Amino acid sequence: MTDLEEMRRAALPLMGPEDLGPLLERVGEATFVLIGEASHGTHEFYAWRAELTRRLIAEKGFGFVAVEGDWPDCRRVHHAVTTGADPFDALYAFERWPTFMWANEEVVDFCRWLRRWNAGRPPGERCGFHGLDVYSLWDSLHAVRRYAAAHLPEQMETVMEALHCFESYGHDAERYGLETRLVPDSCEDEVVSLLAAVAGTAPGGEGGLGVRQNAEVVAGAERYYRAMVRGGPDSWNIRDVHMADTLDRLAEFHGARGVVWAHNTHVGDARATDMAAAGLTNLGQLARERHREDVVLVGFGTHRGTVMAGERWGAPHQSMPVPPARSASLEALLHEALGGRDALFLVPPAGLRAEWYDEPMAHRAIGVVYRPQRERWGNYVPTIVGRRYDAFLWVDETTAVRPLHGEPAGDAEPETFPTAM
Repeated sequence: MTDLEEMRRAALPLMGPEDLGPLLERVGEATFVLIGEASHGTHEFYAWRAELTRRLIAEKGFGFVAVEGDWPDCRRVHHAVTTGADPFDALYAFERWPTFMWANEEVVDFCRWLRRWNAGRPPGERCGFHGLDVYSLWDSLHAVRRYAAAHLPEQMETVMEALHCFESYGHDAERYGLETRLVPDSCEDEVVSLLAAVAGTAPGGEGGLGVRQNAEVVAGAERYYRAMVRGGPDSWNIRDVHMADTLDRLAEFHGARGVVWAHNTHVGDARATDMAAAGLTNLGQLARERHREDVVLVGFGTHRGTVMAGERWGAPHQSMPVPPARSASLEALLHEALGGRDALFLVPPAGLRAEWYDEPMAHRAIGVVYRPQRERWGNYVPTIVGRRYDAFLWVDETTAVRPLHGEPAGDAEPETFPTAM
């Protein structure tokens, strides 16, 4: 049985920015800090993550922020924060459901701070803002076409062959996945040729990075949508391997340390959950395997409150109640142990930590689709906290993020398990 007194003794205060000091000490000289969230729609997770990121940039010299967002959309935000434009317009322009993940006031506040931070630095030392995700097949393909038309005319034939192949499926990524399952034809060969052509000829600098990464997104998305219709772990793994590869490319390009913003299910080491038994890997696991002690994984949790989410894929977002956590879950135990106080936990090394860090517990995960009335049947991931994270921020009661606008009309492209449980 979990010792609540041990939980109380391990808890550090979490009331203001100064309380993040011990976590910055834990980061030390690590190259990557991956900061999670227990939902995609919680104000306090965004606010604390932004505050930690500000301190990592200002006090530790971190040089880029990479988020669970699409490369083309985030590229516009990057341009704003590094050139002095107001990032509000770039964030307001996010159109792929669920827009509230990034088109919200919390992200605007952080990006305006980042713009001010960058304004006093030479171009080569400005902190970037980039997307890690794989969903933007069409936007990335059209971006490659525009770049090739202006700068790589000798590669236009290869680019257009890939574009025409995908256009034959009606600009519908799910249709592409379904039809390629039924017949042996696909756009794989065209995409491989496009990637080779762009990677081999694109110049260095920001423009070269952009076109190469858009080509990588096209390649990753083509694999992702073919795998998605087959079911199983492949589509999830393709996506997270793509994010890990993108993170490594960004670190090499910037020559700097990086911060990641993504859901706990991507950030927390999959080997400390039931994801591993299902054949799933994730970004946190891959980062640890590739970079070992140069990685710090930070998770979040809450007991109750409100959250922004949709009732189904593509539905209008709304503020929903987050009911008190399930009995005997990590969240219920922390609430009981701390009596409603917020706290920071730094995970001690194995052999030096209290037993509760290594006990399997249910740990809540809320996706962009959420139905509070079904909590008893889902939304919890079996987790060994001390192996999944290096640090954990506990916010007992939370509130929903503040979206900039409603969701646009049109079909949404669904994420895979387990982010949207």
